[in-house]
Amino acid sequence: MQLSGEYTIDAPPERVYELMLSPDSLMACLPGCERLDLVGEDEYTATMTIGVAMIKGKYEGRVKISDKNEPSSFRMLIEGKGPQGQVSGEGLIEISAANDGALVSWSGDPQVRGTLARIGSRVIQPAAKMIVGQFFKCLNQQAAVAKS
Repeated sequence: MQLSGEYTIDAPPERVYELMLSPDSLMACLPGCERLDLVGEDEYTATMTIGVAMIKGKYEGRVKISDKNEPSSFRMLIEGKGPQGQVSGEGLIEISAANDGALVSWSGDPQVRGTLARIGSRVIQPAAKMIVGQFFKCLNQQAAVAKS
């Protein structure tokens, strides 16, 4: 299942890159994030409570940032598991200048197993886009606060 999208943030690409790799920003903006702990260089463990349709649960996982090309791109490797299944995948984040801000293009190829996989992509894709939208809306608000 391929997921992708774009979001415009009212801040320069350098600031957006910095916010996207800030543990404090990630903790504040990832919906349902309860814990985000640095365990190595550019590697975190996380606990999140999220729900997709009628399936909700607490997920434990790891996030690893790689291929950093400041301020224009990085890769994110994710793996997690919870009572409803497992998720793993790799995503690419690309940041470019756009008007007076930054355009963030994201794409990923998640692998879903367990009950989550049985509900199918017709539910997972809209839920994932909603979660990503909430994340970028929060990030845009953080960028606006930093500008003032």
